[in-house]
Amino acid sequence: MATTTGFRDALREQRWDDHRLYHHSRVNQSLHLFSACCFLASYVLLFFDPVLAVCIGWLAAWISRQIGHFFFEPKGYDAVNAMSYREKEDVKVGYNMARKVGLLIAFLAAPLALYLSPSLLGLIRPTTQSRGFLHDLSMLWLAVGVGALLLRTVQLFFIRDLQTGLVWFTKILTDPWNDVRTYWKAPYYLLRGQLIDPELGS
Repeated sequence: MATTTGFRDALREQRWDDHRLYHHSRVNQSLHLFSACCFLASYVLLFFDPVLAVCIGWLAAWISRQIGHFFFEPKGYDAVNAMSYREKEDVKVGYNMARKVGLLIAFLAAPLALYLSPSLLGLIRPTTQSRGFLHDLSMLWLAVGVGALLLRTVQLFFIRDLQTGLVWFTKILTDPWNDVRTYWKAPYYLLRGQLIDPELGS
C-alpha cells in the first residue's frame, strides 16, 4: 500500500512540475490539448490502422506539442518558480529541449535512412505493397518513439532510481488524458487574449 501511495504521489509531483515549469503559455497549452486529442485518436487507431496511427502520433501530435515548447513557451527567468530557464532544463526528468532536439533529428533522419537503404542495411524486409514506403517509415517512426521512451526510462533507473523511471514511463503514456483534463479551457482563455497562464507566470 505504501508503495502504491508513493508511486501516485511521485506521478502527481512529476505532472505538477511539468505543468508549472513548462506550460506557462496559453498557446502551448492549447497545442498540448490538440496534441492530446491526436494521441488519443492514435492510441485507438493503433489497433486498426497502425500506419495512420503512427503518422497522426508523430506528424500531428508530437510535432504540434514541440512547436508549443520551442516557439511559444517563455525562455527567460521564471519569477514565479524563482528559476532560470537553464535551471529548469537541468531538473527536467524526461526529455528537455536538448534531448528533444536529438529525438527530432532521429525522426527527420528516419525517412532519409529508409530512402537510402529500404532494408535498413538488412534489418528489415521492405514492404512491397502500395503503401510500402509509408508502411516501413511508420514502423521505423514507431520504433524510434518506443525506443526513446524505453531508453530514457532505463536511463532513469540508473541515474535516479527504479520508481522515478517507472513513474515517468507511466506519465508519458497517460499524458494525453491528463492534458485534456488540465488544458481543456486553454483555447477559451487564449481567445480572450490571455497569452500566459496567470497562475504560472506574468
